[in-house]
Amino acid sequence: MNVPNKLTVSRFALTLLFLVVIFSQVPYYETIALLLFTAASLTDYFDGMIARRDHLITNFGILMDPLADKILVCSAFIAFVGRDWMPSWMAVIVVARELAITGLRLLAASKTLVLAAEGFGKHKTVTQIIAIVSILVLHSYGQWGTFGQVLFGFPAGRPWVGWFTTLFLYIAVILTFTSGVIYLWRNRNLYLSDL
Repeated sequence: MNVPNKLTVSRFALTLLFLVVIFSQVPYYETIALLLFTAASLTDYFDGMIARRDHLITNFGILMDPLADKILVCSAFIAFVGRDWMPSWMAVIVVARELAITGLRLLAASKTLVLAAEGFGKHKTVTQIIAIVSILVLHSYGQWGTFGQVLFGFPAGRPWVGWFTTLFLYIAVILTFTSGVIYLWRNRNLYLSDL
């Protein structure tokens, strides 16, 4: 197994650890979950970069890399609903979009077509990761002592990371919904051709 594929597999393991930690009551679980999610997100960046640079693109990577991404992001949003850190309707939009696009790609594959990722989808992923990291920072920076207060809080105790998290959560959900609609519309011939 090459390095990019090992990184992809490690993302599944990190996602599982992230879920175990976020639902545990261990001390500093919010900070540990932040570190695990950040590490998992970095494996996503590095596996793609290494695979393209070293020409190590494999069928395993083509299938498993986007699947690992979707599982990581959807797991985080569902976990946040479970912890009451975000509204459930936002997680429903994210998960529904990912399931719909995965279904469309499977349909395309059954017709020996490959649907490439689009620009909107890449921006969606970046905003989702920023939103998830922001939520984790919002719930963990108080554990970091003076460093956390200076970096993320105002002297009055009203952290800027609060409004930043809300803003990026809405941006991520809007881009998730919009990119899904655009992707489904552009590829409508796949599922409407035999009506």
